[in-house]
Amino acid sequence: MGDGRRHIGTAERRDRLALRQRLAGPFRAGSPEEVAGSLVALHGTDPATVHLAVGARLADAAKTVGGTERALYEDGTLVRMHGMRHTVFVFPTELTAVVHASTGLTVAAKERATLLKNMAEAGAPDAAWLTQVEESTLAVLARRGQATAAELARDEPRLKERFVYAAGKRYEGVHTVSTRLLKVLGVEGKVVRGRPLGSWTSSQFRWAPAPPHPELDPAEAQAELLRRWLATCGPATEEDLKWWTGWRVTEVRRALAAIGAEAVSLNEGTGYVVAGDAGPVAGPTEPWAALLPALDPTAMGWRQRDWYLAPELRQMLFDGSGNVGPTVWWNGRVIGGWAQRADGEIVWRVLDGEGTDSEGSGGEGIGREAEASIAAEAERLASWVGPTRVTPRFRTPLERELSA
Repeated sequence: MGDGRRHIGTAERRDRLALRQRLAGPFRAGSPEEVAGSLVALHGTDPATVHLAVGARLADAAKTVGGTERALYEDGTLVRMHGMRHTVFVFPTELTAVVHASTGLTVAAKERATLLKNMAEAGAPDAAWLTQVEESTLAVLARRGQATAAELARDEPRLKERFVYAAGKRYEGVHTVSTRLLKVLGVEGKVVRGRPLGSWTSSQFRWAPAPPHPELDPAEAQAELLRRWLATCGPATEEDLKWWTGWRVTEVRRALAAIGAEAVSLNEGTGYVVAGDAGPVAGPTEPWAALLPALDPTAMGWRQRDWYLAPELRQMLFDGSGNVGPTVWWNGRVIGGWAQRADGEIVWRVLDGEGTDSEGSGGEGIGREAEASIAAEAERLASWVGPTRVTPRFRTPLERELSA
């Protein structure tokens, strides 16, 4: 490049992904905390994603369920809370303050204002009343330690108050104060998702008080979050950064300047890495395969994905809202998808450029080494999932076909 920027090509980006996303065998992690720390954030909207994402990256996958539940619900070293783009993630608990200040404050202000507006339009009690209910609810939760919304409402009956939302419109509905208020408290960093009511795949959960954290300067918190993310996912474009964080472009540029990020050349244009990270990176010495779950942070990590995901595969691997389903990876690119059938069997399919190819526990046209590696990953996944049945919360065309 005439401007002196180093060019980082697709092959090197895939090598970085294998190393820093903990996907290739030699780079796998020793604990769920190490996985979350390496990736910064694990998507937590679908509870099963957290465990499946950890299991794909642990050197000893048999420790997935016990280790993840220990970290989340016993040691408290991981926390499931709202983060970027109003999405639920699992973070290292040490990042609670950074996430809250960098992404949560703006979202929280909008959420509370919207709730108060909706209640006023419905003739429901006012802001002073809501504050009283909030304080009482947090006191109940502190006393209980963890509780479901129904349990909280038994101790604080005002949470059962109902009001009509969007009266007269086609999406009119009846909301309870508990549903809306707990969501607001979540984005405000006051409560977090606690232990599920059922197994690790259950979408029903208890609420818990958020771990105590200092109030940070938002700009400094944004710089720290961006630094951590770029160290794992760099190089990334400005569009990638804006999409992942949910920030305005001015905030992204300010954070890039604050950390002294280095500009590099990518096939997509200008990208950024943390200071000192523009040099070559040694990737895996052996080919590698991975089976990643729906909403996995690697598959969802960038806005511009052509360097690891062919555009023609997206209609089979994503739902209509842009949520990725379970994916099959070979040497740093997505080549297909997988699913679990009712009898527990893990099945996978390699897709060609038209979105269809071979199915089952094999894949024509990808080579014997790739086929054997993918099959081994399927066996590895089945060994620790055991009798548990996993159905993604957001289902995709290929996952539905394979699981049928």
